[in-house]
Amino acid sequence: MTVLISDSEVAAALDAATSVDAMRQALLAAYDGQLVAPPRAAASLGAGRLVLTAGHLLGQWYGYRAYDTFGHPEAEQVVVLHDGQTGAVRAVAVGEELGSRRTGALGGVAVDALARADAATVGVIGSGGQAWTQVWAAAAVRRLREVTVHSRSTARREAFAARVRAELGIPARAVETAREAVRDRDVVVLATTSPTPVLSAADLCPGTHVNAVGFKQLDRSEFGTDLLDVAAVLASDSVAQAMAYAPPMLAAQPPYASRLRDLGAVLAGTAPGRTGADQISVFCSVGLAGTEVFLLDRVIRILATAV
Repeated sequence: MTVLISDSEVAAALDAATSVDAMRQALLAAYDGQLVAPPRAAASLGAGRLVLTAGHLLGQWYGYRAYDTFGHPEAEQVVVLHDGQTGAVRAVAVGEELGSRRTGALGGVAVDALARADAATVGVIGSGGQAWTQVWAAAAVRRLREVTVHSRSTARREAFAARVRAELGIPARAVETAREAVRDRDVVVLATTSPTPVLSAADLCPGTHVNAVGFKQLDRSEFGTDLLDVAAVLASDSVAQAMAYAPPMLAAQPPYASRLRDLGAVLAGTAPGRTGADQISVFCSVGLAGTEVFLLDRVIRILATAV
């Protein structure tokens, strides 16, 4: 029987630690060739696109996610999980929560793998759902003592800081400038819709780790090449997907492409991560295909044990 999963059920089943663990396993499975995850495909819809990402965990399941880029208020993503042996649809998730927690959890894995072990402060530029799940996941892998946040809306950044304090129990404050948000931070999160840089690399202190979640292409990017120039460690959750961006992704172009590492390889110990406390590391999140399905499978397993 096909199970229909709502956002509320996803939220109840997936805490940050569980989500980060699932995404760590997904990245390792992709690196080992057990998770088949080709770059995303898209169909033009005129003013927007229909985007599809698919994945196959060998011997277990296959599935896909579908969403559009119109930005309609009532738009929803669909994630479909098939049984790998019978082809039966095991579950369908409708809504935004699964994808949002997936992206945040991938960022949490990156923080755990690349940030300093003693990282305790986070600076955030952006105050939407993607920014929230990045902090939510980071708090599962590091003992955070403060979060600073900046976004264009005073009300939204104040609300974001209040939510961090209320739901995560972490001291948090809204600040008036991006520079103030990232200055002297151990971890920086860029989660904006800005097509132009919101960050100056000169504002980062030695040893900072950066999770870049928003636009990162040649024609629109929330950071500039100055960030890539200072990065001693440059990683992505899918180098193949990064290389397939159109227009091209900044980090997938010369002279940076040769330095772009697979996060799964770092986790497996076959590629170096951070080797010095003063190094700046950057994670370019692209959303490894198949990870939403991987996480939906985890939700189904959790719900089954709760019955």
